[in-house]
Amino acid sequence: MEIFLTYLKAFVAGGALCAVGQILIDKTKLTPARILSVYVVAGVVLGGLGVYEPFARWAGAGASVPLTGFGNVLAKGVREAIGEKGLLGAFTGGFTAGAAGIAAAVFFGLLAALIFKPKDKSD
Repeated sequence: MEIFLTYLKAFVAGGALCAVGQILIDKTKLTPARILSVYVVAGVVLGGLGVYEPFARWAGAGASVPLTGFGNVLAKGVREAIGEKGLLGAFTGGFTAGAAGIAAAVFFGLLAALIFKPKDKSD
């Protein structure tokens, strides 16, 4: 039963974040790219304020997978790097914290492109 509740929390949290994005697409003139940017910035701000981390612990993958989770990772990396390297950490912390996730996305995107053959839309 505990695993079911874990999945349910992730589904509800991730679904709520996606629903907010869909509402922004439907009800505003914001482009999807701007909405994605807003999500990353919101994750950075909420992570910097210390609000996102407790939410991410509660929601699990529902909070860590969306772009707000990426923003939180950037904020956490900068916070830790500033503690270790001082002012220089403000410039390098986000890169080092987000590097593994970005590298994995690029690698698996390349792998998918090599395995699957794209089809033309006119077919």
